[in-house]
Amino acid sequence: MPFRLYQLDAFTNQVFCGNPAAVCPLSEWLPDETMQAIAAENNLAETAFYVPIDPENGAYHIRWFTPTVEVDLCGHATLASAYVVFHLEKTTPGDVITFDSRSGVLKVCRDNDWLILDFPADTTHIAIHPPALETSLGGIKPVEVLKGKTDYLIVFENEQQVRELKPDFREMATIPARGLIVTAPGSDSIDFVSRFFGPQSGIDEDPVTGSAHTTLIPYWAERLGKTEMTARQVSKRGGYLRCKLVNDRVEISGQVKLYLTGEFEF
Repeated sequence: MPFRLYQLDAFTNQVFCGNPAAVCPLSEWLPDETMQAIAAENNLAETAFYVPIDPENGAYHIRWFTPTVEVDLCGHATLASAYVVFHLEKTTPGDVITFDSRSGVLKVCRDNDWLILDFPADTTHIAIHPPALETSLGGIKPVEVLKGKTDYLIVFENEQQVRELKPDFREMATIPARGLIVTAPGSDSIDFVSRFFGPQSGIDEDPVTGSAHTTLIPYWAERLGKTEMTARQVSKRGGYLRCKLVNDRVEISGQVKLYLTGEFEF
């Protein structure tokens, strides 16, 4: 029996930009090793799989796989999965869905052509520099180094430094974390910019990382003194996000463009 597969670009309003994700709707879970093999075959930063719990009331269960590992949280593939539910599979009649996941219950709301992720906020603390940190980032000295639940948050003085980074991914892969978020104040009406490097998780640079903004939004909200912000991830593909801090939650809004639909079987 063939399985449906969609590939979508998240956090963008045009194809070939944003972060590509594969989404595979299932009626029941496949074996873990099979889902991992499918993700490796897709060779995208993440492949999301979801199964219905109560689709009439917008309830699903979701899991995410990189080409090498299952991860606890993925923003762009959740955004893409919500787009599939709302616009392609059309299995939920309302404008709100919930995904039960390894990171708890994640809500996604539809607002015209924008989708709003409701995720738990990440808290950070001042961290000791890992020995490979500065060398893996080309020797540029950061303003701050903090550590969240899974990632290091590396703060630089300006956007140009973030854009011009040329990481040593082999060196970076030795740092014990899911990955490194690098960030700086933005320009041209953007509040902050970022990039995300995750060779430890099988992807050297992720084009647009929703989950990283669970760490970025609380940090910049405190630093900038406001709770609503705009953000740009300045990877080669690039992505645009609207961000909001709501108590211990963050709202991450983005758009999605469908790239392809297909089927596979094995």
